[in-house]
Amino acid sequence: MISNTQTIAKRVFSLILLVSATCGSAQERKAAHLSGLINDYSPLSDSVKGSPWEMHGQWTMDLHPRWETADFLADMTMSGYGRNTAGAVDPTQPLVNPHTHHIRLTNAKITWNMIGCPAYLPPATTMGFQLNGTVSLLTGNGSIAPFETDPPSSTLQVCVTGGSEIPYSMTNSNITLVFGGLATTHFGPQALHGVVRKPAEDKFEGFQ
Repeated sequence: MISNTQTIAKRVFSLILLVSATCGSAQERKAAHLSGLINDYSPLSDSVKGSPWEMHGQWTMDLHPRWETADFLADMTMSGYGRNTAGAVDPTQPLVNPHTHHIRLTNAKITWNMIGCPAYLPPATTMGFQLNGTVSLLTGNGSIAPFETDPPSSTLQVCVTGGSEIPYSMTNSNITLVFGGLATTHFGPQALHGVVRKPAEDKFEGFQ
């Protein structure tokens, strides 16, 4: 089953590269490009300082076929919530301690399966690939994030997943970010969810 999933995932990746190649040679530009949005929050937790946090942002991913690696970059805004007179979190009072983050994962090896990726409730994602590695950049308002080391030591798993390779489905539709190390004290250890933007020329994913 895993072998079949990897074969299909690589075939989808090859089709992405084929579409991109029509715009220029691999030596002249990135072979493939994905992008999308992140919208999620971290739950209230004693282990996540300032939580709960609301998170919104955008991300890009450049895929390099020659080395089967990828570069990932996310730009995010975060803000917390106020407290009511009883000291409980008040969702009607957002935008407490607003700040920004820039997150980069450079030259990460592409793994052609979803093993260890966060699961989705029905409808579940069935296809996908992932990147894992130590972040090369993790800022807070433009400087090194106060919870991070110099150089950065936190890890990041990025999973791009989607539906089966059948008509009216998208093999690349969802994205999750899961941090490890010191970054969990700010983002939490849970998955952060987002969406993949669909390129207009991406006809191989069921939209003929």
